[in-house]
Amino acid sequence: MAAPRAIRIPRPAAGEEGSASPAASAVAAGAPLPRRQANAAGTQRAVRLTLVYLVFLGALYVGFLALARSTAGGPGLSAENGTLSFTILAAVLAIGGTMISLHPAPRYVETSSTATVVVGRWGRRHTYPPLAEIEAREVRRYAPGMLSGAPVLLVEVSGGPSPRATFLLEEGLIPTPPRRR
Repeated sequence: MAAPRAIRIPRPAAGEEGSASPAASAVAAGAPLPRRQANAAGTQRAVRLTLVYLVFLGALYVGFLALARSTAGGPGLSAENGTLSFTILAAVLAIGGTMISLHPAPRYVETSSTATVVVGRWGRRHTYPPLAEIEAREVRRYAPGMLSGAPVLLVEVSGGPSPRATFLLEEGLIPTPPRRR
């Protein structure tokens, strides 16, 4: 068997086209970098709501587990199989509920003169027109409270190449027209 050879990948030399990162190219061309704003209040609300859900799910699980252990038949093979099935169901509900409750709260909103990009919880990027041209509608307003220290809006955003989506955003990240009551 021959010894492995090093493979050389040609790279453009400094100063050649394609040698800089897209951000460095944008700065060199005079375009401003996008402004990235974290969605702190929206994330806080989603995480706290998830924790409330998981605490109640855990309490239900412990209660049903205690009820199953105290049945007249006592613990046996069929009871253990039921407990295993119930544990798997509880785990699926915990994982699924966590994903569903965290999904609408994006991590960041990046704004520039050419586009608005919403970076989702799992890394997906939704591209919309600039803030001045974006179509946003406030669906619901959540006041500051136990779940969030700042106002949070449920905003429906549409337009551009990305499909219509609903996001849980900190107030002011994407301007919305006043709601009609």
